[in-house]
This record gives sequence, structure tokens and C-alpha cells, in this order.
Amino acid sequence: MLYLVIEHFKQQNALPVYQRFQERGRLAPAGLTYVSSWVDVPCHRCFQVMETDDRALLDEWMANWNDLVDFEVIPVLSSADAARKVLNVAGDAG
Repeated sequence: MLYLVIEHFKQQNALPVYQRFQERGRLAPAGLTYVSSWVDVPCHRCFQVMETDDRALLDEWMANWNDLVDFEVIPVLSSADAARKVLNVAGDAG
């Protein structure tokens, strides 16, 4: 399962997040895979895609950062998977 994780840096301060990352790494448990990320231009938010079959691993990872980051988590599908899902649903309806 893919998750879009929107990280809102507390007090819009990215510095402590990047310092911890530099010192300790991503702090992700085994079974949680980083896919990619983007940061908004003012460096207040990070948009990150993570992958795992166990949602609890995502919670475990976020617990390592929740003193510095407020999280929003959205389960997502790839565009190809969404097309298959929508077209199969549409095909079942007809």
C-alpha cells in the first residue's frame, strides 16, 4: 500500500528535521519503504510517498518524528492502479 504523507514542520521550521535526519537517518522500521519526496519552496511542508503492507509501521515511523512534525496521511494508488480500479468498477456497473 502506498501512502502520501504530508509533513507539516512544527513552527514551519525545517532545520531540526534535517538535523535529525542528518544525524540519525530516516528512522524507518524494516518493512516501511521510502519511495520519494518533495518539499514546498518555503520549506514548511514535505510531501512524501511511503510504502508498506503494515500500516502500524507507518505509525511507528511517525512516532520518531512527531515532536518535530505534524502528519497528514492519505492512502493513495498509482495512476495505473486507479485507472484499473475505476474501469473495473465502471465495467461491473454496465
